[in-house]
Amino acid sequence: MAASNTSSGNRSMESRTGRTKQRYNTKGERLVAGVVPLTADKYYVMLIQSTRRKGWVLPKGGWELDEECHEAAAREAWEEAGIVVQINYDLGDIQDTRPPKKNSTKEKERSLYRFFEATVTSEEPEWPEKDKRERKWYTYAEASELLKERPELQAALDLSTIKR
Repeated sequence: MAASNTSSGNRSMESRTGRTKQRYNTKGERLVAGVVPLTADKYYVMLIQSTRRKGWVLPKGGWELDEECHEAAAREAWEEAGIVVQINYDLGDIQDTRPPKKNSTKEKERSLYRFFEATVTSEEPEWPEKDKRERKWYTYAEASELLKERPELQAALDLSTIKR
C-alpha cells in the first residue's frame, strides 16, 4: 500500500490536509502559496477547477511550517494540478480582498497570498487530486475572464509575464 502513495517521481500521491502545520502571520492571516503555471512560450496558463466553489482557479494552498514558500507553491501545483514546475520568480504578496460569504455566521479567515510564476515542465497522468479536479490551458484573455470573481488570482495572473 505504501508504494502507491509515492509514485510519480517520489512525489506523494496524497494531498496534505488539515491546518495543524499551517503558517499564519502576526495579523492572523493564513499564508497561502500558489503558482501561475505557464507554458514555456508563455502563451498559456493552466487553471484548475475549484473544489469548494464552481469555476476555475490557480493552484494554491496553505504554506506549512516544514517548507519554504516556493516549495509549498510547487507542492500545491503537484497536488492540485498534477504538474511539475520550475519556479521562475516571486510575484510578491497579494491581499485577500474578497468580502465574507453572505450566509456565513462566522468571521471569514483572511489570507495573504504569495504567488510564483512557474514554467510547467511536466503534466503527469496521475496526481493526488485527479478525481476532484480538472485542469485546462487558457490564454490570458480567457483566464482573466474566468478569474474575474477572484481578484487575488487575477492580480497574480496580471503580475506574470504571460503573453497578452
